[in-house]
Amino acid sequence: MQPMPHQLMGYDRAITMFSPDGRLLQVEYAKKTVKQGSTAIGIVCSDGVLLITDKRIIEKLIVADSVEKIFEIDSHIASAAAGIISDARVLLERAQLKAQQHRVTYDAPIDTLTVVKDICALKQICTQSGGLRPFGVAMLVIGVDSQGPRLYETDPTGIYFEFKATVIGEGETEAEELLNAEYKESITIEDGLKLGMRALAKFIGKDFDLKRIDAAYITTKEKEFTHVSKEKLDKIMKEIKRK
Repeated sequence: MQPMPHQLMGYDRAITMFSPDGRLLQVEYAKKTVKQGSTAIGIVCSDGVLLITDKRIIEKLIVADSVEKIFEIDSHIASAAAGIISDARVLLERAQLKAQQHRVTYDAPIDTLTVVKDICALKQICTQSGGLRPFGVAMLVIGVDSQGPRLYETDPTGIYFEFKATVIGEGETEAEELLNAEYKESITIEDGLKLGMRALAKFIGKDFDLKRIDAAYITTKEKEFTHVSKEKLDKIMKEIKRK
C-alpha cells in the first residue's frame, strides 16, 4: 500500500502540526514563496555594505520609481526583501519603530543584530501559534554599527545568519555562483556594485534594464544610508553591456 501524501493527510492545514517526518509544511510553502520573489543581493565591502535589487517591473505602464525594494530602517540600517512585500512592510515598520524607541530611550543608534533578532522573534511566533500563517518573506538587513559593516539574512522560519555576501529570491542560484567565484573581502562599494549588477544581469538576461535596478549602501565612515543615483547605475550598466 502506497503511503498517502502529507497534503491528503492534512499535515499542511495547520501551522502548528508537524508531519511524521518532522516538517512544518506551511513554513516550507512560505520558503517556496520567497524563491519566487524578486532577487536581492547583499555584499559586505571593505568600506561599507550594500544592497542591489531587481524591482522586476514587467508591466510597461507601471511607474518604476513607485516600486520600492530597499527600505531605510534607521540612518545606519536598511533592508531588502523577497517574497510577499506587504508582509515585509509589517516587519519593517516594527523595526523602524524599535530603532526610534532605542534612540529616544538610550540616545544612541541601535545595533544591527538587535533589529534582526526582533524581526526574527515575530517571524518565529508565527510558526507556532494557531490561527496565524508564516510571514512569506525573506529579508536582507544591512547596517554599520560598532562592530563594523554587517549583513544578515532572515527566512520565514525566524532563523538568521550573518553573511559576507548573499542572495535571496528567484535569481539566487545564478547570482550565488558569481558571488562565490569573485567575492573578496577587500572589495570596495564601487566594485561591489559592479559585481552585484553583473550577478543580476546574469540572471535577468536580455530583459536587464535600468528601471528594474535599485541599489543603496551604507559606508563605514559616514554610517549614512544612501541610494545609488540612476546616473551611476546607468554608467555601470553600460560597462557591463560592453563586456
